[in-house]
Amino acid sequence: MTKLISWNIAHRPEPWRCLLESEADVALLQEATAPPPDVASRLEVDSGPWMTGGADARRPWRTAVVRLSDRVEVTWLDPRPVCDALPGQLAVSHPGTLAAAIVTPLGGELFIAVSMYGLWEGSNARAEGRWIFADGSVHRLISDLSALVGEAEGHRIVAAGDLNIYHGYGERGSTYWAGRYESVFARMSAIGLAFVGPQFPNGRRAESRPHGLPEGSANVPTYHTTRQNPATAEHQLDFAFASADIAERVSVRARNEVEAWGPSDHCRVEIEVTASGAAAV
Repeated sequence: MTKLISWNIAHRPEPWRCLLESEADVALLQEATAPPPDVASRLEVDSGPWMTGGADARRPWRTAVVRLSDRVEVTWLDPRPVCDALPGQLAVSHPGTLAAAIVTPLGGELFIAVSMYGLWEGSNARAEGRWIFADGSVHRLISDLSALVGEAEGHRIVAAGDLNIYHGYGERGSTYWAGRYESVFARMSAIGLAFVGPQFPNGRRAESRPHGLPEGSANVPTYHTTRQNPATAEHQLDFAFASADIAERVSVRARNEVEAWGPSDHCRVEIEVTASGAAAV
């Protein structure tokens, strides 16, 4: 079994230290700055710049795939801006929003691990409204991801991260936004990546159901605002997907218990990939 942690660490240094104590093999990070000096020598990460570009902004953090244990070998894929990528290279629409690597468990079969971040964007100056939204950049991520799918069946990809969208509903019950968000999950399914969680009971439900969330939804909160805390968190923004051929061997859990939340506004999402021939529990 290979254990991954997907986590938006909110530009903070302390989560890096928590990762070293997690017994995980690989971390899929979002909003990550460079690891602190006392941590850097104890893990491996690609040498790319700690910067995210796009949407007329430069942010001093990015996504990353991090090797945490010697139970896996990791070969990083070098992301290139779409305008600069050569044939066969990993082209990324917004550098810093997608990181990918080939993970080979010792004695196991390899898979591609992907960390994703749904970048916030604003409406065009000529648009009547002044919306901010993330689903536009998530659709670009899906287009980028599709280059890692080279056949209809048989690929092995695990992709996870903070997408900054909702699952199964829209803000304040909006059917318009519910439809936009659903198109993300539909496109992921269309390219062969199944939504695998986290969903209840693999994580606790919100104590207070968010406005618009359908009754009976299996969503679990993974994020809290500055006016909230882990106990009052309401919304799920973090999601995991896996190739349909291996989805039954992938288990996902939100570590959103108050005592386990960790030093970020997002909780950790634990992903376990079992070896071929064994089903996930």
